[in-house]
Amino acid sequence: MTFDEEWARLRERAADRSSTRLNTASAPGSGGGGGAGGGTVGAADSDLSVNRDDLGAIGHDAYEVRTRLSRDGDHARPATFDAAIALTNESFVSGAALLKVHDRWNTQLRTLLDACAQISNHLNYTEAAHAKDDAQIAGDLISVSRLNQYLK
Repeated sequence: MTFDEEWARLRERAADRSSTRLNTASAPGSGGGGGAGGGTVGAADSDLSVNRDDLGAIGHDAYEVRTRLSRDGDHARPATFDAAIALTNESFVSGAALLKVHDRWNTQLRTLLDACAQISNHLNYTEAAHAKDDAQIAGDLISVSRLNQYLK
């Protein structure tokens, strides 16, 4: 199966799941909370859950990629720079071109390193923010018996 076929199949499955969730969440009396008879939370709410282990694993992987990339991506820089200077000093036109490649590589490498750091940092922030939100929500919960009193 080609990538395009696989991608189309996955999009179709996601669209089917999405429309099913929307229908059950909004149908009156379906238990999705959308109508007068709905008293439970529907399946759509499971989309809002965050697994801290997953966030931590992805953040750790981004950190590992950044660490390896900073080491391995910079491996040839000194030799490339020395070769570019040597070629330029000997009046080879390719020296200036090699120096341009060297500079472009460094720029792209730094951009990629920054992106990996942002991913890792953002996931750490997200994990902490969700923990704070969960603690606040847990403190704000009302007991079921109290909710029943409001509904009467």
